Amino acid sequence: MEKLVIVAIGGNSLVKDNGRNTIQDQYEAVCETAVNIADMVQEGYNVVVTHGNGPQVGFALQRCEIASEVAQMPLVPLVNCVADTQGGIGYQIQQALTNEFAKRGINKKVATVITQVEVSSEDPNFQNPTKPVGSFFTLEQTEEMQKEHTDWVFIEDSGRGYRRVVSSPKPIDIVEKDAIKSLIEAGYVVVAVGGGGIPVVKTNENTYEGIDAVIDKDFATSLLAEQIDAETLIITTGVPQVCINFGKPNQKALERITVEETKQYVAEEHFAKGSMLPKIEASLSFLEKNGTSVIITNPESLKDAIMNKAGTHIVK
Repeated sequence: MEKLVIVAIGGNSLVKDNGRNTIQDQYEAVCETAVNIADMVQEGYNVVVTHGNGPQVGFALQRCEIASEVAQMPLVPLVNCVADTQGGIGYQIQQALTNEFAKRGINKKVATVITQVEVSSEDPNFQNPTKPVGSFFTLEQTEEMQKEHTDWVFIEDSGRGYRRVVSSPKPIDIVEKDAIKSLIEAGYVVVAVGGGGIPVVKTNENTYEGIDAVIDKDFATSLLAEQIDAETLIITTGVPQVCINFGKPNQKALERITVEETKQYVAEEHFAKGSMLPKIEASLSFLEKNGTSVIITNPESLKDAIMNKAGTHIVK
């Protein structure tokens, strides 16, 4: 079988800025990323695609709240908003890849799996919201919103503005992993664990129930990569390489680093908690299990990164 690579697309990379956040804008960004993924498939890689939904699930929550206030429509739970965005973004990726393969004459089919991801109801992260969702706001806008929504929590996000945060429990198991494996073996490019997956908890009756949260897509992707025996995990982000001393005069881009070097940088607190740190932690988790290598780069550098010409490569 071809080398199995799993590619995680950031939800923020599909929303270029606050002025370009329509569904059509998002689809155009998806199409740009589809070109880079198709390049990888053309090079002979078997690809699984995952994606984030931070901005999109925030938009979905805001729409529901406005509809409730203006037209008394029933509120939609956060877990359902996650499911809605998973389906909507998955549809766009599936269509964009299918069209790109058709243009190139590549005989590949694409399937999106609506994926549930098990978490623990006892996860301490439920008491400490950390996952940014929705748009970026100024401090003044944030203060105004908190007057109206006293239970909302906001954080400053990597110098880009303030964002609302929600609970983000750690993933335990990918419920649909066997279906995903079957599709991979049948030759499909699979889109899965969208938005980190739909968070569910297992009951005493061995059944599943949805729970309000947004799972970090990098942790969910790392777990999926482990469970489907992927060799390489690629995490796309807004920068071409991981940097230490980010934003400072002595900023340094990292090209190739070992697990031990990466752990040292984590200990020295080089990576922002709401931004690069989850990507690094997910990378280390994957490499400490059965993974071979991790690449972190921006979407437009995917082809060069897989050829060792771009990105940050973390190796054992």
